[in-house]
Amino acid sequence: MKLDPEQLSQTDFVLLDTLGHMEIVPFVQEYIKKRTRFSIFYMVINIVLLACVGWYLGKNVGSGAFSLEAGLSHLSYGLAFAFALIPLHEYIHVLAYKSQGATKTSYDANLKKFYFMAIADKFVANRKEFQIVALAPFTVISIALLLLMLLTGKLWTLTIMTMLLVHAACCSGDFGLLSYFDFHRDKEVLTYDDKEKGISYFYAKANIENNAWI
Repeated sequence: MKLDPEQLSQTDFVLLDTLGHMEIVPFVQEYIKKRTRFSIFYMVINIVLLACVGWYLGKNVGSGAFSLEAGLSHLSYGLAFAFALIPLHEYIHVLAYKSQGATKTSYDANLKKFYFMAIADKFVANRKEFQIVALAPFTVISIALLLLMLLTGKLWTLTIMTMLLVHAACCSGDFGLLSYFDFHRDKEVLTYDDKEKGISYFYAKANIENNAWI
């Protein structure tokens, strides 16, 4: 969005919320639990993928296609490979930010609190732009893994299914923030990151005459 943070104070947008990056985990947990379209989708897709992994493992062990030991080994491979996707996940976020016009992008991570994030410093994003950025890694990586399953045998298919499940589960931060926007879908919300302060700001347009949000 072609708007600088400094210009927000000169418009009819007012501060709605602030999110310290060190507090992103409780913030995400709060909004992923709210009943929004994105939180429901997140829960459903994870339940479906978990059921698919369990069904596929049980079906192939039961039919003798592979042993339980081999199946569990490939489950562990899937878990490890999924975490190896973290740099790619964040890089896709950055590419998505750049596609929307951001120029100052970077990364942040906190291993103790186990969060990783892409930052577009002082880039003001509207709802549509933020949705593109937030959904890009989930969409791109999920499609790539689904296509890869067409080229693999039964055990490696189980590995990729596990990667799909773990990666989807680890997208809780993206879906939690999407849920925040959806929770406030009655408002026109803008957001931007301040890298130096380690804070993300959320602004909403206010109808000053009626003293209400719009």
